[in-house]
Amino acid sequence: MTMELEKYYNKFCEDKRLTRRHGQVEYITSMKYIHHYLVGNDNAKILDVGAGTGRYSVQLANEGYDVTAIELVKHNLGVLKSKGSSVKAMHGTALDLSRFPENTFDVTLVFGPMYHLYKFEDKVKALQEAKRVTKVGGVILVAYCMNEYSILTYGFKENNIRASIDNGKVTDDFHVVSEPEDLYDYVRIEDINKLNEEVRLQRIKIIAADGPANYMRPILNAMDEDTFKLFISYHFTTCEREDLLGASAHTLDILRKE
Repeated sequence: MTMELEKYYNKFCEDKRLTRRHGQVEYITSMKYIHHYLVGNDNAKILDVGAGTGRYSVQLANEGYDVTAIELVKHNLGVLKSKGSSVKAMHGTALDLSRFPENTFDVTLVFGPMYHLYKFEDKVKALQEAKRVTKVGGVILVAYCMNEYSILTYGFKENNIRASIDNGKVTDDFHVVSEPEDLYDYVRIEDINKLNEEVRLQRIKIIAADGPANYMRPILNAMDEDTFKLFISYHFTTCEREDLLGASAHTLDILRKE
């Protein structure tokens, strides 16, 4: 799996993804909620697990927070380190955070790992590790790729749905079946709930990090700045609506360690 990810991220520029309009929606929204749980704690210690090229960790470090980043893909880690920030960037995996004592961090971000862990037990292990290193009362923010986005875009929009069903990649109830070579795993809200129950993490809230943005890429790109700001305002008023969560490309599950 590590080799496949290395090959993928050597070609795919994660850094640029979050600067494009659809990626900006996800980034701006995620940062809004991160900042909400940092209010009043200027000395917060933050762990960014699966930090990619440091889009979040570098910005938070530049704001003065004590940030540690763990990244599995060496190419991404190199890009992160090249930015010259105060982030303590290390090579490692979400499945083993044993270098850190328990109850170390005020806020733990798990924004990349769940995209690429396809086994239930591996997702549980990643959440358990995040929970262990987070302080009691601390917050864990976990990002997921959502099932319906994959079905609607790759399946129906790109006309791969029949082939995906025939080759066993989509179940009779239209749930994506991911294997290591697929790189990405797609979940539904009930799958996320099952993980939280297993790890005994208390949800504060779950949000649609990018809502309809990924379905609207050409439209967003054509917007002037004023209209785009209005779209962000609209998104903020709807991103917590339960009836819209499942179709978002990404969700952000916000959890507290009790």
